[in-house]
Amino acid sequence: MVKKQNEKKGKKIDPERKQAFDSLPPNIKQRLTDEEKELFLNSEEWPDSLFDKLKEFITT
Repeated sequence: MVKKQNEKKGKKIDPERKQAFDSLPPNIKQRLTDEEKELFLNSEEWPDSLFDKLKEFITT
């Protein structure tokens, strides 16, 4: 059985973050690097570059 990359590292993706990521428009998801995707799904802090790419979707 093949394990997903995040399971290999012992990380479990938050279902709400996964749902939020999946709901992004395809053109936005395509602009994200693999590192930014990983940060979106798992990191407690995002770099400014990720905020800049997602600023129209972030609500406070």
